[in-house]
Amino acid sequence: MITKHNLTQEFPEYETKINNLKIENPHFKKLFHEFDELDHEIYRVESDSEPASDDTLNDLRKKRVHLKDEIYQFLTNN
Repeated sequence: MITKHNLTQEFPEYETKINNLKIENPHFKKLFHEFDELDHEIYRVESDSEPASDDTLNDLRKKRVHLKDEIYQFLTNN
């Protein structure tokens, strides 16, 4: 099943913090939007709305994982 990876669903225990940081912290806001755009791009490829090679899709997924890790570190350290 193809699904989007919403950060508040990925980290439900940080939902309030995510919402506050999007408003209060420019760096977090940038990370959040990068993740959201990347996830949307992956979703389009996975749902065959946008053609891409398997290598390209795998590279996008790796970027999403690294960005998610960075966001998690930000959430736990701030």
